[in-house]
Amino acid sequence: MHSLTTIRAATVASYIFAAGALLYILHFGLVGALFSGLLVFSLVHILAPILERRINDRTAKLVAVAALSALVIGVLALLGWGAYAFFQSDAGNIQSLMQRLADVIESSRKQLPAWLLSRMPENADALREMLTTWLREHATEAKIIGEKTGRAFAHILIGMIIGAMAALHESAVPTSTAPLAAALTERLARLNDAFTRIVFAQVRIAGINALLTGVYLLVILPLMGIHLPLVKTMILVTFVCGLLPVVGNLVSNTILVVVGLSHSLDVAVGSLVFLVVIHKLEYFLNARIIGSHIEARAWELLVAMLALETAYGLPGVVAAPVLYAYAKFELLKYRLV
Repeated sequence: MHSLTTIRAATVASYIFAAGALLYILHFGLVGALFSGLLVFSLVHILAPILERRINDRTAKLVAVAALSALVIGVLALLGWGAYAFFQSDAGNIQSLMQRLADVIESSRKQLPAWLLSRMPENADALREMLTTWLREHATEAKIIGEKTGRAFAHILIGMIIGAMAALHESAVPTSTAPLAAALTERLARLNDAFTRIVFAQVRIAGINALLTGVYLLVILPLMGIHLPLVKTMILVTFVCGLLPVVGNLVSNTILVVVGLSHSLDVAVGSLVFLVVIHKLEYFLNARIIGSHIEARAWELLVAMLALETAYGLPGVVAAPVLYAYAKFELLKYRLV
C-alpha cells in the first residue's frame, strides 16, 4: 500500500510529464502522430467490446483486439492508397486536372475583366508552363514542402501503429498499481476522452457543412435557374473534407468556387460570398458544438484556438480543442473551474 504523500508526488509528476510531452508534440509538429494514434486507440476501444461479448477466452480476446487493430490500420491505409490511386488515374492525374482547369478558364473568359484575363493562361500548355516556371523558381520551397509532407505521413502511420500496440498492450497486461504508472494512465485516459468527444463533434460539424452546402447547391442555385455539375460529388467532398478542421474547408471551398466559375464569374463570386458568410457563422457555431461536448463556452475555445495558432500555426488550431478539453477535464476533476 502506497502512502498518500507518494501518490500525491506521483500525480504531480504525471502532470509535469504530460505537460512537457504535449509541449514537445506541439513544438516539433507531432500533432498528426498523436491524433492518429488516439484515433486508432479510440476505435479499437469502441469496437472491441462487440467482439469481447462473444469471446470468453482471454487469449481469444487478445487475438480479437489484435485483428481489430490491424483492420483499423488497414482501412485507414486503404483510404490513403485510394486517394493516391485516384490522383494517378485518368480522372485525377495532374494532366487531366490542368486540362479541366484550362477548360474552366476558357469557358469563363467572356465573364472575366480584362485586367484579370491578361494574367491568366490561354490553354492547358500555357497553364503547365506557368506551373513549371513557378516550381522552378520555388524549387527549394517545394522540396521542403515535399519532405515535410513525407515526414507527416510517416508520423501518422507510426502513430497509428503505436495506438494499436497500446490498445493491444492494455488488453494483454493487467493495469499497473504503481503510483506513477497509474497516474500517467489516468492522464492518457482523460486525453483520449477529450479527443473522442472532439472527433464526434467534428463529425457533426462536417454534417452541418454538407447540409448547408447541399441547400445552396440543390435549392438556392436551382431556384435562380443555375444548375452546376458534380453537385452530389461536391456535397460528399464537403462532408469528407469537413472532418479535417480548417484545412478541409479550404479544399472544399476551392472546389466549389472553381466549379462555379465554370458556369459564370457571377456564380463563382456568389459562391465565394456564400462560403465566407456561412463559415464566419460556422466558426462560432463550431465552437458552440464542440463546447457542448467538453463543457466549454464558445469564447473559451476561440481564445484557445487563437492562442495556439499564434504560437504554433495551423497545428495549434487543430490541436487547440482537444488540448483545451483535456485541460478543462483535469480542472473539473479538482473542482477548480
